[in-house]
Amino acid sequence: MLSIEDNERMCRVGPGTPMGTALRHYWLPALSSSDLPEANGDPVHVELLGEHFVAFRDSNGKVGLLDELCLHRSSSLTVGRVEDGGIRCIYHGWLFSTEGAVLETPNTTDTALKGRLKARAYPVREAGGLIWAYLGAGEPSPFPDFPWTEADASLRHHTCSIMECNYVQILEGLVDSAHLSVLHKSFLEAVAGSDLSFATKISHMKFDAAPAVGVELTDFGMYYSAVREIDGEAQIRIAPFLQPFWVFNPNGDQVSCTVPMSDGKTAFYTIWWDGVKKFGEEPLRSKQMQLVGRTPELLDKHGFSRKAFETPRRMSRENGWHQNREAMKKGHFSGLPTLTLEDAVVGVTAGAIRPREKEMLCAADVGVAMLYRSLLRLPQQVERNERPSSASRSVAQLHGISVTGPLGADWKEYLPKQTA
Repeated sequence: MLSIEDNERMCRVGPGTPMGTALRHYWLPALSSSDLPEANGDPVHVELLGEHFVAFRDSNGKVGLLDELCLHRSSSLTVGRVEDGGIRCIYHGWLFSTEGAVLETPNTTDTALKGRLKARAYPVREAGGLIWAYLGAGEPSPFPDFPWTEADASLRHHTCSIMECNYVQILEGLVDSAHLSVLHKSFLEAVAGSDLSFATKISHMKFDAAPAVGVELTDFGMYYSAVREIDGEAQIRIAPFLQPFWVFNPNGDQVSCTVPMSDGKTAFYTIWWDGVKKFGEEPLRSKQMQLVGRTPELLDKHGFSRKAFETPRRMSRENGWHQNREAMKKGHFSGLPTLTLEDAVVGVTAGAIRPREKEMLCAADVGVAMLYRSLLRLPQQVERNERPSSASRSVAQLHGISVTGPLGADWKEYLPKQTA
């Protein structure tokens, strides 16, 4: 179990909180490039780390991220007009550039006023189909060198699901291999004949719900391993966890991150890329999304998309968490029709922040316990006036590992030598 104090320290991400201060040392995925598809298009509301912003693409296609409220009279710029090289507040017409410069103040004849003022703008980068933001003070940390951020669009694809719970509740499911054999029991049975690598590489999990779990704390986070005995051999799966919220799936072609929008809302991104397969093209693009339940239609139907999250379609007690109890009576284990819904329900139903002081962890939860320890190191580093080490290191060599070895093999022997 985790103390109430440590749980709060780990989960609260707003301005001035210990973890919130630490997370502001990282580049954060803020939204998808497709959310701002065209120059001078509609502005978009962005919520990150408990703060509210407006994102827009100016006349030259450049993306800007400003505080949501207008510098003048605090009206929301999300209802503003994107025009003339910036975003214009519809209250009094003040116009702001992507850098926050005040370009026009039509309600005053004081021509010097705009030179004395500047809206708060944040560094942004567009890479890998995502728009990234840096919310910290001072010089930004180095931009993460994920290989997929430089890959051609045909080789990569990502989805984003908005979930109503704290980021750690989604993250801890990614370092808990045992739940796959239980929660996803019916899913594993249903995809047994699939030719997609995600399905073929996890098919053995339906035979063993109690793998041998191992962890190794590192400077960037940790390695998490799960070893199962199948047909006289060891099936070894290793997932690196990169602080503060990245997990590399052992399949080697998927990385996920759980970006805190607020204390109780998370943007769950999954990126598919291996440098070879055409994840960004049909038919693989749609087949992959359909397999895990993240097509645009399914995300809308179940309230996971940005536009559907605020509707009654969002998972709740009122709609029974989208669970089909009749299907359960007929043999479906969870009663939830997609992998995405299954992963979401165990996080969302725990409440905005899971009460970890009530949990009774067991040997299978060593990865979860180490995750907590790794996360709690971040505010400690910042309180020592240090930038978190994982915010500055190269991540290009990190990848998931799935191998078959002899029984009794030490899983650490399969770690990359340069980062072990």
